[in-house]
Amino acid sequence: MRAPESYVIGLFATTVIALGIAVSSTLPASRISTVDSSRLVSIQPLPDLGEMCLWEPVSMKSVAAPEDTNLFAAFEERSVYAASQDTAGTTDVARPPVRNILDTDPIYSAVTVDTRLNEVYLQDPNTWSIRVFNRLDNTPPNAPRTEPKRVIGGPKTDVQFNSCVYVDPKNGDIYSVENDIGDSIVVFKNDANGDVEPIRKLSVTHRAYAMAVDEDNEEFYLSVQYPPQVAVYRKLAFGNEKPKRLIQGESTRLSDSHGIAIDAKNKLLFVNNWGNISDYRIPGSGRFEAPSITVYKLDADGDTPPVRVIQGPKTQLNWPGAMAVDPDRQEVYVANDAGQAVIVFRENDKGDVQPVRVIKGSKTGLSYPTGIFVDTKNKELWATNLGNSSATVYPLAASGDVAPLRTIRSAPKGKVSLRFGKTQAVAYDSKREEILVPN
Repeated sequence: MRAPESYVIGLFATTVIALGIAVSSTLPASRISTVDSSRLVSIQPLPDLGEMCLWEPVSMKSVAAPEDTNLFAAFEERSVYAASQDTAGTTDVARPPVRNILDTDPIYSAVTVDTRLNEVYLQDPNTWSIRVFNRLDNTPPNAPRTEPKRVIGGPKTDVQFNSCVYVDPKNGDIYSVENDIGDSIVVFKNDANGDVEPIRKLSVTHRAYAMAVDEDNEEFYLSVQYPPQVAVYRKLAFGNEKPKRLIQGESTRLSDSHGIAIDAKNKLLFVNNWGNISDYRIPGSGRFEAPSITVYKLDADGDTPPVRVIQGPKTQLNWPGAMAVDPDRQEVYVANDAGQAVIVFRENDKGDVQPVRVIKGSKTGLSYPTGIFVDTKNKELWATNLGNSSATVYPLAASGDVAPLRTIRSAPKGKVSLRFGKTQAVAYDSKREEILVPN
């Protein structure tokens, strides 16, 4: 049979993806642990390889030698036909697994505080829920966890792999952004509890990540990872309503956009970027830049250049997550996920600058922080930790290796979360007897 059009995927680092993932057995274990990740560089057509997928018994050709690390060469040495439906029947297998690897505790991707009611909302993409606590909750060291006041979750809620939660400071409505298969923002009443339908739902672009709201103009700004953009909607948008304007294009310097924050007082928009860039319409256009924070005027629209960019090794930006702004102090707070820190910049910083403050160290309780919230009323800074099922709170001016004022834990102290996001493949390294699970 004629094979479908084939493509080669350029990867950064040493992993090759095929039928899930395959790992070169000649790569030393120390190297595997230090490689950041495989990254897509470009997608290009392969030359016509002619007839493919012809079945031959294994005995007729030897398997590629262990030292042969060229996966595509190994494919060319022998061909495979899928079994015909005419030659073999199918059967359902209901055999239970020998064992499971799963995390039954919440992991928290985002946080917000309702300062009117002194409640904290934690977004949990592991059990698909939003968990609500008292602002002053503080889990004792010997306690296994703090139980939430209520939990919003279940099939009716459409809460799944959500990455952002926001509470309306006027009426308490709860907004949540779905980052994966849901492609939506769902809104609940402030007293929502259990498996309840949202009062409003907005369909948005796939891979939406975070939102920030301009309450004065009743607009919200939504970051989208890829293609990178910032979409601006009416605050009360629902259904299939389209954005009022879009910030997108090569001039914007947006690249795999994640955290977003606005300073309505000074009319500024802040977006952080992981630096992965490509135009899916142009083969070979993929490239990488250092992570960055791009700053725009609040009314920016279209292919608009940023007014300034924070970028470079001194910034310490490393997979930045959520962001928040303190307009009174004119500071920008960043949850620096892979950097295991919260980093703070001045609003007018630009270029390769060092943060004015960094919260990092063994005392902080930070573990892969992705969510952040600035509580200007109570002068507190909140962070959520994917790595240990917790949220930690600090003084707004905290710096260095400082212990949190309070911690809300949803797992025993010392818990190391699996940090499963959406697991889409699995591989087994027989040499090291390790299971590899990309997320």
